Amino acid sequence: MKQKVKKDDSFIRRSRWTGLMLVLVAAVTLEATSLIQFFFSQNAIRQEAALRAESELESTRLEILNVIDQAESAVRNNIWIARWCLDFQDSLSLVTSRLVSDNPVVMGSTIALVPGRYRRYPLCAPYSYQEPGRDSVLTKSLATPEYDYPSQEWFTKPIELEDGYWSEPYVDEGGGNILMTTFSMPIRDEHGVISAVLTADISLDWLTDLVGNIKVYPKAFSILASRSGKLMVCPAESLIMHRTVQEAADDLEDTAAAHRISRAMLGGETGSEDIVYQGKVQHVFYSQVERTGWSMSIVIPDSDINGHLRRVGGVVSLLQLLGLLMLAFILLSYARNQRKNRELTEKKNKIESELHIARGIQMAMLPKIFPPFPERKDLDLFASIVPAKEVGGDLYDFFIRDEKLFFCIADVSGKGVPASLVMAVTRSLFRTIATHQDSPKQIIQMMNDAIADNNESNMFVTLFCGTLDLKDGHLVFCNAGHNAPEIISDGVRPLDVLPNLPVGVLTGMDFKEQETFLHEGDTIFLYTDGLSEAENQAQELFGEQRLEATLQPGLAAVDQLRTMHRAVHTFVGEAEQSDDLTMLCIRFLGGNAETAEKERSIVLRNDIGQISRLADFVGSLAREEQLSEPLTVSLNLALEEAVTNVIMYAYPQGQEGQVDLQAVRRPDALEFTLTDSGKPFDPTAAPEADTSLGVQERPIGGLGIFLVRKIMDTVAYRRTNGKNILTMIKHI
Repeated sequence: MKQKVKKDDSFIRRSRWTGLMLVLVAAVTLEATSLIQFFFSQNAIRQEAALRAESELESTRLEILNVIDQAESAVRNNIWIARWCLDFQDSLSLVTSRLVSDNPVVMGSTIALVPGRYRRYPLCAPYSYQEPGRDSVLTKSLATPEYDYPSQEWFTKPIELEDGYWSEPYVDEGGGNILMTTFSMPIRDEHGVISAVLTADISLDWLTDLVGNIKVYPKAFSILASRSGKLMVCPAESLIMHRTVQEAADDLEDTAAAHRISRAMLGGETGSEDIVYQGKVQHVFYSQVERTGWSMSIVIPDSDINGHLRRVGGVVSLLQLLGLLMLAFILLSYARNQRKNRELTEKKNKIESELHIARGIQMAMLPKIFPPFPERKDLDLFASIVPAKEVGGDLYDFFIRDEKLFFCIADVSGKGVPASLVMAVTRSLFRTIATHQDSPKQIIQMMNDAIADNNESNMFVTLFCGTLDLKDGHLVFCNAGHNAPEIISDGVRPLDVLPNLPVGVLTGMDFKEQETFLHEGDTIFLYTDGLSEAENQAQELFGEQRLEATLQPGLAAVDQLRTMHRAVHTFVGEAEQSDDLTMLCIRFLGGNAETAEKERSIVLRNDIGQISRLADFVGSLAREEQLSEPLTVSLNLALEEAVTNVIMYAYPQGQEGQVDLQAVRRPDALEFTLTDSGKPFDPTAAPEADTSLGVQERPIGGLGIFLVRKIMDTVAYRRTNGKNILTMIKHI
């Protein structure tokens, strides 16, 4: 005994060290993975930010150049007439006035004569301008003692360069009295001598709005600098035209980087660089505007670019830590449980342990808390398994996804542990496949292929699988060799099911899917053959007849199962139970309240006697919507004709079918949707009935469709997923 304890302690110590090493390896692996992911993600995000910034800079540059081109074109196009007017100085103001009035981007213009060039006019500079809010063009003279125009940059530079020139931004107190920039062109007389300068003034208000409103990221801002480095646009308005980028660089903590950026901008370069501003990294992207000498830049805080990535990284790190803690806990729990499992295995008989553990696992896999969905008012569900002495292969399962109840009941062939193992596999396959697959047919086909593959024991499973739409009671099901469920409505009847082969017999089997509707209050009762084949001491079977006689309409699911248990117990008496007795009872209580507030619906069987229910439905709708009596009569007539057409002709004779009518109140109309799963038929494609013919001459049929078209404002048909859908709209 002591030797055994030592072995167990040694095993636990080895397990602990192994677990610790696994945790360390996992931690290093996760951290390395996170760092690699962070590195590549950061590079990708930085590249995206650069592309966005460059795109914004390019777009803004093109918009600026568009205005620049307009101003330059205005000046160049008027050079010839200005040259002609040099000999008629009294006409110079007409040229500038015309230039301003014909070009919306130009705020002012002047033709300034070179001093001394003309004796009659030693100084002459007529200036035309347009004040904000006024349509008329005003003219005045810049040749005043207060304003020495021959010394202004806009006058001297084009003469010096003998070409067009964009001046530095300035406040023209003698002209437009606003912040502007001027494009100037020298004018040569007929002798080729520069005799005057023609200008076009542009207000910088539009430029402030254009550049200042660039928003690549929430906290990003833009800067525009002139040829000499003056700040034309920046977030701090007090610095505009009062500071240069070089002076602003001196005030930043990262002075070296700031001066590199300012030199690159003033040098007309395009590029990007990082800088520290207010203790935080900022990404600066800059570009030049040709011909003007201006330079634009976008400053994006690093938090805007990488902030989200860092937050995600923090969450991932936290999840990794939790995962490592869980792994450590699992390994520790595993090591502790090893000794308990060893002791338990030695104390119990091998066969008894096998049966007991298998039964425990089997029962633990099945839902056993009822009611399973206490918050829902549209569903009443109860299930039970009464095990026999041996481990069996019965199972049931259910869950809700996307407002649909997925459920199944199954019986594995054979007895004992093999059947229990197949049952566990079957239940796991159902949960795994049904989580991602909506069609019962597809669920069963995928389960069949998985079980049939390498099925050396030749075991099979009878299975019934279905989905119940909790909004409208639409039931889609597929049966694989299982007992037909019972439908409890006004009476009790077996559900008409196609048998199909059981699951696990052959791979690649094509199972047939069916559908029907459950009305409000209807119940579907599913069971295994342990119920119908329960034997009494006289070896008589309980049978389907006793089963149907025991079921009662209107009972709650739990009461339905309790009643059945009592009936079987009374019938069997003292006889030994030979098989598991499994039952699943699902009662549909109608659509949920949210849907009911938005729409009204009724489901009818393909029975002409159901038409009276339609009249009640239309009458209730009319009272709720306060419809007039003539409108109510018209709607009832049209809907009765449409529904009667489906009841009479959509389904083959003798086949049970459903007609689903849904009414939705729109702001100005009532919309009716009629749905059936019958033969394809488009009533809107039918020819119009010729009402001009007499009764004897008129062919049979077509009048009902004629009435529907005449009464309803819109009638549309479509065929979707094997269903006829007729939409009728009546404006009210």
